Amino acid sequence: MVSKFVHHLPFYRQQQIFKSQNFDISRGTLCSWFNATTKLLEPLYDTLQKQLLQSSYLQVDESPIGVQDTAKKGKLHMGYHWVYHAPIERLVLFKYAPSRSRKIPEELLQEYNGGIQTDGYSGYINLNTKGDMTLLACMAHARRYFEKALDNDASRATYVLEQIQRLYAMERKIRERESCFEQRKRYRKLYAVPVLSTLENWLKEQVLMVLPKSAIGKAIGYTLKLWGKLKRYITDGRFEIDNNLVENTIRPLALGRKNYLFSGSHKAAQKAAILYSFFASCKINNVNAYNWLKDVLEKIQEYKANRLYELLPNNWEVSQNQNA
Repeated sequence: MVSKFVHHLPFYRQQQIFKSQNFDISRGTLCSWFNATTKLLEPLYDTLQKQLLQSSYLQVDESPIGVQDTAKKGKLHMGYHWVYHAPIERLVLFKYAPSRSRKIPEELLQEYNGGIQTDGYSGYINLNTKGDMTLLACMAHARRYFEKALDNDASRATYVLEQIQRLYAMERKIRERESCFEQRKRYRKLYAVPVLSTLENWLKEQVLMVLPKSAIGKAIGYTLKLWGKLKRYITDGRFEIDNNLVENTIRPLALGRKNYLFSGSHKAAQKAAILYSFFASCKINNVNAYNWLKDVLEKIQEYKANRLYELLPNNWEVSQNQNA
C-alpha cells in the first residue's frame, strides 16, 4: 500500500520486484490485499470525515482521474478526487466522485459551518446547504493570471505581481514569528489592509482602460470578480492567503496518475481515496506512513468505535506515547 500510494509504484511493478527477489505474488493477490486493507480502514475513514467536518476552516480542490468504464470497453471515464484539507487539525480527506458537479460538495458539506477556501471554481458558489459557510478565494490563482499577462502588458502585470509579493512577504514574516491567530489578524490589519485597499482601487481604475478579452483584461476581471473572497483571509487569523496547502496534498495523486494512469473501477477509485486520505494526513503530521498503517491494521479490529479518532494520524503519535 505504501509503495503504491506514497512511492507511486503500481502493483505490476511491485510484482516484478517481488519476482526478482524470488517471491511469486500474483497481481490478483496484491489487489486482494488492497481490498482487504481498505475494508479494514473504512470505519476509521468515516471517523476522519466526521473529524474533518468539525473544523472551522477547510481548503478544497478537485483533481481528475481516469477510471475504466465497464459500459464502454477501452474507454476511460473522467472522474474526480475531491480533496478537503483542514489546516488547523492537520487532516486530509479524499473522496471520489464520477463528476465535478456542485452536488458532490453540496452533499458532503450539507451541515458544515465555517470557512471554505477554493480556487475560484464556480461549483462552490450558492451551494444549497443548511450550514453557515464563508467562501474564500486563492491569491495564488489570481497571481497566475497576471504572470500569464506579462507578455501582454508587462507594466500593469508587474505592478500587481509586486503588490501580491508584498502580501506574501507579510505572510512569511507571520510564519517565521510563529504568531498566534489573533496576532496574525492584527498584523494583517496593520500592514496587509493598506496594500489591498490601494490595489483594489488601482484594479477598478485599470479595468476601464484595458481590453476585456486581453490577457491583462482577463487577469484584472478575474481578480475583481473574486476580490471580496480574495481579501477575506485578513478577517480571521486561521485563514491562509491561498489554497496552496491543499494543492500540495494532491501532488502524490498527480505523480501516481503518471505511473498507473487510471483506476480499474469507480469502487477502486474510492478505495484509493481512503489510502490517499490517510497517507496525506500522515505526511502533514510528520508521521511515518508504513509505521502508522502497520500499527493501525494490527489494532483496528478490536479498537473501541468511540475511540477510533485516537488512530488518526494527527492523534496517533500522542496515543503511542501515552501507551508507552
